[in-house]
Amino acid sequence: MKKLTYLLAAAAVFAACNSGNQGYTVTGTIEGATDGDTVFLQTVEGRQLVKLDSAVITNGTFTFKGTQDTAANRYLTYSPAGAEGMIMDFFLENGKINIKLNGKSSSATGTANNDIYQAIRTQLNELDSQMENIYTSMTDTALTDQQREAKGKEMSALESKMMEVAKAGISQNITNAVGVHLLKSNYYYLDVKELDPLMPQIPATYSNDATIIRIKENVEKMKATAVGQKFTDFEMQTPEGKTVKLSDYVGNGKTVLVDFWASWCGPCRREMPNLVEAYAKYKNKNFEIVGVSLDQNGDSWKEAIDKLNITWPQMSDLKYWNNEGAKLYAVSSIPHTVLIDGDGIILARGLHGEELQEKLAEVLK
Repeated sequence: MKKLTYLLAAAAVFAACNSGNQGYTVTGTIEGATDGDTVFLQTVEGRQLVKLDSAVITNGTFTFKGTQDTAANRYLTYSPAGAEGMIMDFFLENGKINIKLNGKSSSATGTANNDIYQAIRTQLNELDSQMENIYTSMTDTALTDQQREAKGKEMSALESKMMEVAKAGISQNITNAVGVHLLKSNYYYLDVKELDPLMPQIPATYSNDATIIRIKENVEKMKATAVGQKFTDFEMQTPEGKTVKLSDYVGNGKTVLVDFWASWCGPCRREMPNLVEAYAKYKNKNFEIVGVSLDQNGDSWKEAIDKLNITWPQMSDLKYWNNEGAKLYAVSSIPHTVLIDGDGIILARGLHGEELQEKLAEVLK
């Protein structure tokens, strides 16, 4: 009996060593590299790249070997002295991974997640190349205003296509590492109707992932502050230091546009003339705007209010991205607007430019 137990245990060890646990081998080439140059395998911690391993290029190739419990997004970086460096991300997972690092068409193939990711990367690279060509053509001083406007629309269409590719990549792969990685990188572009069905499909292995935890919390807040829901109240201070609540303005019969913005936000400042126009047009038609600033510096906030001709009520806690109102409404990018009717019911979110003007004309006719 003891001998049989030993043989079964030995067989199990042998099977493990010759299955997916045999580890990874990453082999690659780099365009323009020379023998003796160093390649780094890195991870991201916070917003910094942190070196995990290094390899020296020999006979034109580099190799990394090791074992990986689960597939993880990692970076390869190459920064030779006196030359422009290269960087690409891929999935470090057990198996044989083939890397080609070059300026425009880097690739990582050979394992399940990398093959999926590479197919998505190829689509994005093609769209990015088209955008680059259009951007270069727009520097032609001979272009008419109409031609420049047409090219701008082409750029916008390509940006939308890139987002479509990313969203498709997420929905089709949410049960694997690729979909989860794409979700973590792009969740702020998805609305609650797109995000909510994805949450139960995220593998349990990510249950302790800080970003995934934050996304799930945000989805619950988005559901609570979605179109059709009653507004969520919060309180902050005016530029003069007076404590006010959102409910001082909302739910009292007026249509209210809550504008999340900041003095340091370029897109917010560019959108502000549109709000100034809307306020001038509708402020006497039972309409109000309430600005919620994600500023940190009170002086910068007050200066922007004056310079941008903002004449509607303002509030802030000067907590930057930890702004309590922004967290309650799951605001992950600014400018962001929330339109609320006279009874305090949310009518729309994320309206800007012409789309906002059209909605206001509809509501305040």
